Amino acid sequence: METLTCGFIGLGLIGGSIAKALRHAYPGARFIAYDVNKSSLELAMEEHVIDVISPVIDDSFKGCDYIFLCAPVAHNDENLLLLKNHLSPGTVLTDVGSVKTGIHRQIEALGLNSQFIGGHPMTGSERFGYRNSKASLLENAYYILTPSDTVPQGKVDGYRSLVEAMGAIPLILDYNEHDYVTAAISHLPHVIASSLVNVVKSCDSEDGIMKMIAAGGFKDITRIASSSPAMWQQICLTNTDNISKLLKLYIQYLTAIAGYIDSRAEDTLYNFFDAARNYRESFITASSGPIKTEYVFTVDISDKPGAIAAIASLLAMHDISIKNIGINHNRELAEGALRIEFYDQNAIEQATEVMEKHGYKIHTKKK
Repeated sequence: METLTCGFIGLGLIGGSIAKALRHAYPGARFIAYDVNKSSLELAMEEHVIDVISPVIDDSFKGCDYIFLCAPVAHNDENLLLLKNHLSPGTVLTDVGSVKTGIHRQIEALGLNSQFIGGHPMTGSERFGYRNSKASLLENAYYILTPSDTVPQGKVDGYRSLVEAMGAIPLILDYNEHDYVTAAISHLPHVIASSLVNVVKSCDSEDGIMKMIAAGGFKDITRIASSSPAMWQQICLTNTDNISKLLKLYIQYLTAIAGYIDSRAEDTLYNFFDAARNYRESFITASSGPIKTEYVFTVDISDKPGAIAAIASLLAMHDISIKNIGINHNRELAEGALRIEFYDQNAIEQATEVMEKHGYKIHTKKK
């Protein structure tokens, strides 16, 4: 490919991660970025992730091969109006939002259908902002593309190749299907997780005993409740019909299971949990979704000075980086006493092999 030129309108967690992944894949590419957060742009320049800071949306973006709309969804209307007069005919315009209907309607109203391919990298983190962006965020994550009807197939194929270069897995869907699917497997779970946390908060005692012992299963199924509240507010306001429809269906399921419990329906309860277990175990293992897969194991250690330092030193000797480490006070689901988190699958596999060779007993949770 000739020198790749990309523009970024917004350079937060996702925009920054895409820029970093593309910088790794195309070291000679040229990247222009605009963001209201000047410190993010300055840091991206210092890290040589971008080449040009644009203080406004102007002709700096002319001639781009791709322009990524990565600002909050609420700003798309304004940014698209500003950008329209500075678009080259050959530019592919895309976004990163998890709701597609609104942006496709905006694009159609502006007459930009032939240049637009919606994009949704199904990845994320509890943390947000450019400082937390990283190229590995895209690795093995599904990246859904929703091309407009009039976009040439060559542009779709080119974008698919670009997504693969980021290390992600491209998947092409109609934008209406996308919004229904993501409402079920992403948006609804966030509503449920946040509701569950709020239920426990409202039922907790004054001394916070529930919060103190919350671990294991509770922390796992509510981890996504730590995501940006502003982002999820906007998602609920833009994918309203799909989320509401599925939420009502979920409430029906809850009402039904409450009846099974009240009536002590043994066989029905067993079948309920068994059907869920079987379907859950059929899922494809992939590092996908708005909250990234954790690479974690726990390890049994003796209660004596230097035990944790010995493990850290052992892993360091084998050039294995630790993302996080801490004492596992509650053993509800995981055995072991020390919880160690790694950056990727390769690191956790190496660590497991090294530590087992040195006599440590490793415990991993089934995904």
